[in-house]
Amino acid sequence: MKKFVLVSAMSCLGFTAYAQQAPPAEPVTPLAQETRMKALEDQVRTLAEEVAVLRGELNAVRDAKSPQSASDARVLLASSHLDPGTLVTGAPVSPASEPSQLPQTQAAASTQPQTYGGATSNAKLLNPDISLIGDFIGTAGHNIVSPSRSLELHESEVGLQAIIDPYARADAFISFGETGVNVEEGYVTFTSLPAGLLMKVGKLRADFGKVNTIHNHALPYIDRPLATNNLVGGEDGIDDAGISISRFLPAPKDWFFEGTAQVFRGDSSTLYAANRREDLSVVGHVRGYRDLSESTNLDLGISYSRGHSNLGTDLGSNFFTNLYAADATLRWKPLRRAIYKNFLLRTELFWSARDQLSAVNIFETQHAFGMYTSAEYRVNRRWTLGGRFDRSGRATSANLTDTGFSGILTYWPSEFSQIRGQYRFGHLALGAPGDFSNANEFLFQFLFVMGAHGAHPF
Repeated sequence: MKKFVLVSAMSCLGFTAYAQQAPPAEPVTPLAQETRMKALEDQVRTLAEEVAVLRGELNAVRDAKSPQSASDARVLLASSHLDPGTLVTGAPVSPASEPSQLPQTQAAASTQPQTYGGATSNAKLLNPDISLIGDFIGTAGHNIVSPSRSLELHESEVGLQAIIDPYARADAFISFGETGVNVEEGYVTFTSLPAGLLMKVGKLRADFGKVNTIHNHALPYIDRPLATNNLVGGEDGIDDAGISISRFLPAPKDWFFEGTAQVFRGDSSTLYAANRREDLSVVGHVRGYRDLSESTNLDLGISYSRGHSNLGTDLGSNFFTNLYAADATLRWKPLRRAIYKNFLLRTELFWSARDQLSAVNIFETQHAFGMYTSAEYRVNRRWTLGGRFDRSGRATSANLTDTGFSGILTYWPSEFSQIRGQYRFGHLALGAPGDFSNANEFLFQFLFVMGAHGAHPF
């Protein structure tokens, strides 16, 4: 192609020079005109022959560069860790270089791709997304009712997430703490079932309220609310092996509704216990969502759960615990004006009806109520302010009530780390009604994320 351009440019210059040298005033005779036309025809014929030769050379180069040769060249460049314009020897690579011109060592390398860890680079495409999240917590202050450790690596969570095929994906979250290793969640999600159903199978957090579905590191505060600790199984909550089925429901205009039904084995921390194979627990949840404006939305939900009380083999199968909950979340996030400004207001109400034996071995049902209200405001890219109010009875002693308040300040060095401080005040009940102890504590937390971690429930 360079030769063709050069010949064309020289021809144009020749025509121009010829036109400039021709004397304008000299009269043109028929013989002179015929001689000039013959010269032009000879030049055109010569140019046509040169173009034909250049086209033949270009086609020969294209035929020599087969797809396999191009693939070998790409593998060679990838294995050499050099710039695409340089070979292993450091010599520039011409676009028209043929494989036969490569050194023997390079040709051998091109036929044997370099391996990493026993697998080719193409095999790495099948590996899942892997992440690690660290959660370090420290506590200082006074609390005689539920004291915490001064320093602890509260949790290190490893996440494995991948699409299995066009019909399913898998998620597994394994937590490593100072007390051992635990599979926090591990389930497969089937996304293409008939009738618009979505099914999850494995161990998963129950869709009961809002906080129960959120992992510890994704909470906007360091600890969990008193109501979840007292009534919904503590930090682990309703987290069990089971099956979950959800579906979008018909809804009025501008509303989004989703219904979820779940069946679990019946073992959830201090909340439920399965003494027989048929001692299953169930969870039902209905969620409603609506956009109030371009920047504001409202999220509402109601939940129900039922399982066998953890009273041991002799009594547990005949005693039940029923849980009811309602939640409301108001979000504000002006995307057009500032992506790092948002506000979230959330409240949850819980009611527990637990069957158990009284102090004199008489059947009774304890009815306990609990709630919390939290707010958080993202001031800018780095800082978030928050607060939470708690009040809750206790599942086994409804006449004992705990009250608390927390102020939270979070600093974001980046999207992959957080530093959080929280002041926590608690008016906590002791063994007898009317007997309380005040707790004043300061908590701090360091969070860090490595790898690709998927989004948590919205």
